[in-house]
Amino acid sequence: MNKTELKDFLDQKTLEFNHPRFIETDPISIPKKFKKLQDIEIIGLWTALLSWGQRVTIINSGNKLVQLMDNTPYDFVLNHSEMDRKKFSKFVHRTFQPIDAIYFLEFFQNYYKSHSSLEEAFIDLNAKEEKIKHGLIQFRQIFFKSEFAPQRTYKHIASPLKNSSCKRLNMFLRWMVRDDNIVDFGLWKLINKKELIIPLDVHVQRVALSLGLMKRNKSDWKAVLELTKNLRKLDPIDPVKYDYALFGLGILQYDAIIKKG
Repeated sequence: MNKTELKDFLDQKTLEFNHPRFIETDPISIPKKFKKLQDIEIIGLWTALLSWGQRVTIINSGNKLVQLMDNTPYDFVLNHSEMDRKKFSKFVHRTFQPIDAIYFLEFFQNYYKSHSSLEEAFIDLNAKEEKIKHGLIQFRQIFFKSEFAPQRTYKHIASPLKNSSCKRLNMFLRWMVRDDNIVDFGLWKLINKKELIIPLDVHVQRVALSLGLMKRNKSDWKAVLELTKNLRKLDPIDPVKYDYALFGLGILQYDAIIKKG
């Protein structure tokens, strides 16, 4: 199909999948339980960073974190004691271990003592271009500012410097920046949605390749930039909205294959 046909097709699929019913079976359902900005940021970031594997398992882990933080993430991270951290001694999600959870709590507590929002951590004021890239790099530096950061925890915070696709962080940024009033929160105002980078997973990549939106087979930062560049040609104002179309199509195709098999 030509560019016009492709845009019309993806716009239609975006409207179909960017719908409130999307929330129930997606990890974003965890931060959707909250109204306060800081609650949404804390549990949103944490849930996004756990988002690999089956969505049911991710949602279960997110709900477990909410329970461990007494259903008040912001109040808990600000005021919890060393003793309170012991509740996390058995929290495990795939390769995410209790030592990682405890460091996350340490980061959140230290950060929110002097900042009102995580948005500041993702904004590199010196960046004139590639602002999301530099913001992701800066966030990782801030996250691991402590000299006591466990070496094993570094793998849970991706970086473009390592040519990672940064899928989970880009998904979190989509949640916080896009202001569609449907699924994404749109709570952060200092980052423009036109600058966002597509969260690239296997479903999105499979569909993007089949539609000719990208050629690179590797799931890395170069692939993310290639796909995002082509999506901006379809919508320069809100290119990452097509995440819904590509992911939705990918999931449907996958489910159809499984059922057929």
